[in-house]
Amino acid sequence: MINIYILTPFPDVIDAITKNSILGRAVKKEIVLFKILNLFDFADPPHHKIDDYPFGGGKGMILKPEPIFRAIESIKKNSLNEDFRIVFPTPDGKLFNQEEAIELSSNENIIFICGHYKGIDDRIRQQLITDEISIGDYIVTGGELPAMIILDSVVRLIPGVLNTYESAATDSFMSDLLDHPHYTRPEEYRNLKVPQILLSGNHGKIDEWKIQKREEKTKNIRQDLWEKYLKKES
Repeated sequence: MINIYILTPFPDVIDAITKNSILGRAVKKEIVLFKILNLFDFADPPHHKIDDYPFGGGKGMILKPEPIFRAIESIKKNSLNEDFRIVFPTPDGKLFNQEEAIELSSNENIIFICGHYKGIDDRIRQQLITDEISIGDYIVTGGELPAMIILDSVVRLIPGVLNTYESAATDSFMSDLLDHPHYTRPEEYRNLKVPQILLSGNHGKIDEWKIQKREEKTKNIRQDLWEKYLKKES
């Protein structure tokens, strides 16, 4: 079983997501176990303050080191495995992609730290974090949504989570190509028809069509991926 820990000041946000859809299915299949830790539980009483003003001045509040250190020490103390990946979603981290998702999915113990406010005390980054990951060049209010995006991308790659591995294996980015167009019933809707090749039953021709459409879409939309794909093919 894969153990995934999420450190957050807002556990209800995480709880709602991990109980539904693919993540909820992974839990029901006993493939993944989510453990949500409330950072306020690891802060000093009586006020349980988890943030403070930055040294050197400046706007915004900074997450204090004590609650996060204590939470991670608590996790490790109660685990038989000492090998943890500790992920911090942050806009100044390494840009997340499918290769990163595949690599993370092979780990048995992953901790996500959900940041808030202006940032976190840098001693946390120096001493604890193994992976600083960005989901893009933009800012969101807290680390919960980026953590869930990364988490969803990782969990769906774990064997047994999806009904068929082929479903994940043919996703966009798995082979440096974007996905091909998809169609379902009815065959015609508002004068728009499903391509005849998909109704032919000729699976060899259908596979050729899918590759062709993936190449066309990638070339037109993501020139960076197209060039990467051509280098691998040459």
